[in-house]
Amino acid sequence: MDTRPATQGDVRPFAGLAGATAARRLAEDGPNLLPGSTPKTLLAIVLGVLAEPMFVMLLVAGGIYLLLGDHAEALFLLAFVFVVIGITLAQERKTQRALESLRDLSAPRALVIRDGRELRIAGREVVRGDLLVLHEGDRIAADAQLVQGQLTVDESLLTGEAVPVDKLPNPELGALATSGGDDGAALFASTVVTRGVGLAVVQATGIATAVGRIGQALATTQETTSGLQRSSRTLIRNLTAIALLLAVSLVLVGWLWDGRALLESLLSGIALAMAILPEEIPVILTVFLALGAWRIAKARVLTRRVPAVEALGAITVLAVDKTGTLTQNRMQVAELAVDDAVFVVAQPDLPETFHTLVEFAMLATPIDPFDPMEKAIQVFGHGRLAGTEHVHDDRQPEFQYELSPDILAMTRVFSGARPDAHLLATKGAPEAVADLCHLSAADRLAIQQRVEAMAARGLRVLGVARGLWEAGSPDTPWPKTQHDFDFRFLGLVGFFDPPRSDVPAAVAECRAAGIRVLMLTGDHPATARAIARQVGLSERAEVITGPEIAALDDEALRLRLKQVDLCARLLPEQKLRLVRALQQAGEVVAMTGDGVNDAPALKAADVGIAMGEHGTDVAREAAALVLLDDSFASIVGAIRSGRRIYDNITKATRFVFAVHMPIVALALLPALLRWPVLLLPVHIVLLELLIDPACSIVFEAEPAAADIMHRPPRSLHANPFAAGNIGFAMTQGLGIAAILLAGSAWLQHLGWAEKDVRISIFSALVFALFLLILANRDLTRPALRNLSGNNSLLAPMFAGVGAVLVAVLAIPFMRGVMGFAAIGMPPLLIAGGLVVLCVLWLQTVRWTNNRRLHWAQK
Repeated sequence: MDTRPATQGDVRPFAGLAGATAARRLAEDGPNLLPGSTPKTLLAIVLGVLAEPMFVMLLVAGGIYLLLGDHAEALFLLAFVFVVIGITLAQERKTQRALESLRDLSAPRALVIRDGRELRIAGREVVRGDLLVLHEGDRIAADAQLVQGQLTVDESLLTGEAVPVDKLPNPELGALATSGGDDGAALFASTVVTRGVGLAVVQATGIATAVGRIGQALATTQETTSGLQRSSRTLIRNLTAIALLLAVSLVLVGWLWDGRALLESLLSGIALAMAILPEEIPVILTVFLALGAWRIAKARVLTRRVPAVEALGAITVLAVDKTGTLTQNRMQVAELAVDDAVFVVAQPDLPETFHTLVEFAMLATPIDPFDPMEKAIQVFGHGRLAGTEHVHDDRQPEFQYELSPDILAMTRVFSGARPDAHLLATKGAPEAVADLCHLSAADRLAIQQRVEAMAARGLRVLGVARGLWEAGSPDTPWPKTQHDFDFRFLGLVGFFDPPRSDVPAAVAECRAAGIRVLMLTGDHPATARAIARQVGLSERAEVITGPEIAALDDEALRLRLKQVDLCARLLPEQKLRLVRALQQAGEVVAMTGDGVNDAPALKAADVGIAMGEHGTDVAREAAALVLLDDSFASIVGAIRSGRRIYDNITKATRFVFAVHMPIVALALLPALLRWPVLLLPVHIVLLELLIDPACSIVFEAEPAAADIMHRPPRSLHANPFAAGNIGFAMTQGLGIAAILLAGSAWLQHLGWAEKDVRISIFSALVFALFLLILANRDLTRPALRNLSGNNSLLAPMFAGVGAVLVAVLAIPFMRGVMGFAAIGMPPLLIAGGLVVLCVLWLQTVRWTNNRRLHWAQK
């Protein structure tokens, strides 16, 4: 007969390390961190900047100015290289800080005992000698030795073996054995507890651990790139090829056809290539996604994988656990039922009738449970049965039958009064426990009616039974299944987990945003309906259950899921099938989970969301997002932020393509039309320095649109580089280009000097940059009305751009470098007139676009 201890036993508290000792060891040994990716060095950032096509051209242009003898222009141009490097360093550091803060938050956390108290700390703060408290689903923070309890651990990370190994305690500390063996006490960092509860003393941390030694040779972890980043790189490569082709063509035309000097033609070609390249796009995507993830983290939602930020705005189905997400996850025993007698927890004393029911519910529950309902049983029992003979904290089970897909109940076996007698304590789904008790049809119907009445009040219900098994002899093996025992039904225990107060408003916001909320729960269908009514989740009362799902093929399941919003009596492994069925139906699925068995579904979902407070480390590592407060409202807030981030990327992309159109036109057409050069490389570099902060600072800080949660989700395959968005941007920019070119032609016709024409056109172009920022903030309003709003960075940005323009116009040295005439009223008045025409053009484009959309919606 197997007489091994039960998989979960009592873990008594120990004092653990003193806080001062832990602090000293942390200083001596360093943080408990595995080798990982390191931030870019200063040299790597500088070389990365210089390798960009834009800056290669900038250096070439500076060299050409030196050859031409224009030392002031050359120094001014080359100085911009260092300015750009400085801006890039600042942006890189800002992004790096955001990513580092996310990594710090996402690092595994550990439950330790220090100064006699349980304390949840970051995994990096674990030190030698710390006493780890380990539960099912935890990822072990350091190499340690089990000193109390029993665990089953998945060591496949180290051994490659999929079968978990059992760990037995050894209070005497010694050298750790190698991984992979059963019955050892050695535990290893980054392995996962799949069952049991235990205490372990830390023996090694950081690179001194087994996985740390392996990791020293594999420290190459890097942030993955998003789909938007990949598509933007393809776009930039294509535009670079086009820019170089056009630039070479322009050089050859100017040199061979127009008879210009080769160096002058080269400057025109470089100016054109620099004008065409929208090198701001990679900056936009990198900064927006990284800082967006950082902003979401401030709202208590941790982004473990930055590319997940772009998928948030495309979510169409939000599949959420009831317990802990929609509800408070504070289970309490609310009601007991024995035959026709009912006890409500508000009553002061527990009648004798219910003592046996509570006693066997406690026996069927581990002393230090992981499950909230089991915790509620122990708290209630110890509170109501304290000092009676019904509390058996000193009894350890001999054997345990776990919950299984076939039998939704668990049985713990204890030694009885005689060696061959064994006491059985069972709890589980009422229908499963009633089946184990072999009740008559009438008795089962009575229990079912009682359960449905309790569930309709929002209670989650468990059945409890007792049994006695006589083995016959000490060598008799345990029966293979719980059905081989005889049980007596004792009664029902009802639990209440109230909804979170902020859930109804968040559910209503999801519905307004076109996001369907699907409840996933292991509870009774009536309980699911009761909670759904309380939070306003669905007006459809129909529920699909786990057994029904098991009986459906994939096509039938997809059709069924279109008709229901509540999934009850689910097994954890069925969540993966539900996620895949929804995805096959064309949905973009976000799913919440907290357990080890939820990990496959979390990984398969478009956005997996793990519980941070009550979830396991396995679930957190499989998910893209982690809820630090387990709140459904936080999920909705993250979706709102994801939509805002995508909107702002779209606005910034539209602005970039719009503003590059007049720059390209003013660099290309004068050369083809044999006009004086309007834009030199120094002008384009200055404009780029103005455009870059507008993209990465002003648009990133844009607040969410008022209707952001009143529109349907975008397609997951949509991107800001779509023809509609880029076409609208080019229409804005080409109109401004036509106005500025027409103004230049008119001024030349009037006989204006080249430097006077240039000052008018350049000033108007800078003001047009202002207008394009305003116009693309909100397409529904005229550009000048977008001066108002709650973007705190807009005014400082405009002030900075204005100061730069005043400097290049007013300072003689700067005017000489830029090729401007002395400042005077006529050029400025002409620039003002051109800006007015640009305002009228942008208003016309906006009005035409809104009318087109209005008729398209009809």
